Amino acid sequence: MKKLNFLLLLGFVIFICSCSKEEINDVKTDQQKETPLSKSEIDNEISRILKEKGSFNWSEVSDRMLWSAVLNSDSLISIGYGHKAFNINAENKPHLSKADLLTEISNSAEYTRRLKKGQRTLIHDDETLNVIDVKISSLEMITSLRNKPDVRYIEPAGYRYFPGNKVKSSSGCGQTGETINPEDYQHIAPNCYVSWAYNINNIPAAWETSTGKGVTVAVIDTGVSENQPLLGSSFNNGYSSGRTIEKFGTYIDSWNIWSDNYDGVNDKCSHGTSMSANIASPRNDQGMPVGVAYNCNLIVYRATSDVFLDDYHEQAGVAEALIALANRPDVKIISMSIGHYFTIGKIEDAIKYAYSKDKLIFAAAGTSLEFTTWAGVIFPANMSETVAITGVTDASNYQHGAFNHYGTEVDFTVIMERYDDKTRTSPTTGFNEGEIQYIGGSSIATSMTAGIAALVWEKYPNYTRAQILQKLKHAAELYPNRDANYGYGNIDAYKAVN
Repeated sequence: MKKLNFLLLLGFVIFICSCSKEEINDVKTDQQKETPLSKSEIDNEISRILKEKGSFNWSEVSDRMLWSAVLNSDSLISIGYGHKAFNINAENKPHLSKADLLTEISNSAEYTRRLKKGQRTLIHDDETLNVIDVKISSLEMITSLRNKPDVRYIEPAGYRYFPGNKVKSSSGCGQTGETINPEDYQHIAPNCYVSWAYNINNIPAAWETSTGKGVTVAVIDTGVSENQPLLGSSFNNGYSSGRTIEKFGTYIDSWNIWSDNYDGVNDKCSHGTSMSANIASPRNDQGMPVGVAYNCNLIVYRATSDVFLDDYHEQAGVAEALIALANRPDVKIISMSIGHYFTIGKIEDAIKYAYSKDKLIFAAAGTSLEFTTWAGVIFPANMSETVAITGVTDASNYQHGAFNHYGTEVDFTVIMERYDDKTRTSPTTGFNEGEIQYIGGSSIATSMTAGIAALVWEKYPNYTRAQILQKLKHAAELYPNRDANYGYGNIDAYKAVN
């Protein structure tokens, strides 16, 4: 398995955080009272909290640390407003109006300075989630807003955290095909291949009952490759006829927070292509791996550039995709093999919104390298509204997959890695036409579980989300018990559909 395919793989590209010139006066004013923390001091404190508690939320830190992080995020903050007990859905109304919030901001000295310079303060306004993104660099204003009882959260938008002084590259990306060990696949009609991992999770046996027909699965990731016809012109043929694939783009590929230039639907990473193929690649005669639910309908959102959601436009793109999918009655399942080490308020709100619309949301527990193996189940898999998935090996007893994350939030596991050779994971349709890749980690485990859920939902089309989830639990190896690291364990796909 290529390490580039791991969820949350951190590489070595330098990122430099600094305040823009327009913030200098505000920072100097605040420095008379308080000195901002350095980037390394902020990251060290985040790491300490993560190691101590297993999760991180900006609500846990001091005003000084929050302000310091804001200054390292181009002075851009996200404000979630409304009563703290506000349950995100279309019917509820916030106690604090956006107008009240903007009035307070507009009365500040910082706002006046910006206005005189012809600079905007409001960057983005999401009326569905009751979230605004604004430029604020004043510690005094951050403290004032934070103390309001109806401000649910204030976060530095797009703060880039790299543990252990590591820096990020294109996490989870890798477009090169691989030579697949013949023992890792099986040839089936009409001329395609089944991953060994499908057999060990009893997926081919489940196809005798269900293939996902009529069920719509959505993938929020990096999109799908324009070079892969199996997720394009050849998606609807062979044994996989009578279905649709839709592609959307909500990601803005720009360092400029003001940009509204969406980057399109095409994958430039490979991760989204792999996840989509693992769920729904067609069963046809082109000699390539078949997907778990090879007859399902597929919707794919290019909402991020890679799997580590540390960029402002990535976070906004994922939230936008979730809202759009929540509002589609045909969508049953959302698969998210993406995440972050700490909570992102607008994505948390968007997941709650999608959950309120009865979507079954699967999320990856996380996969990383040696220097972050201490991390627990990542966001958003650590939310109660998502179903957290991680990967294990084919050992006779439960053994951790390479660098997969585990913890009490894990709901299910999937066998996706050879115990005696961790480079041999699950073969999946690659980024380019005719290519196959080994894909592992909690990413592939999550998309595989989403595909199994589609098989179950075809068999029981009138079931609710809760009933489908209960079917998965009953088909899991450890049920009714729940392990502290592995949840209910491995799902038997055949048992789940019968």
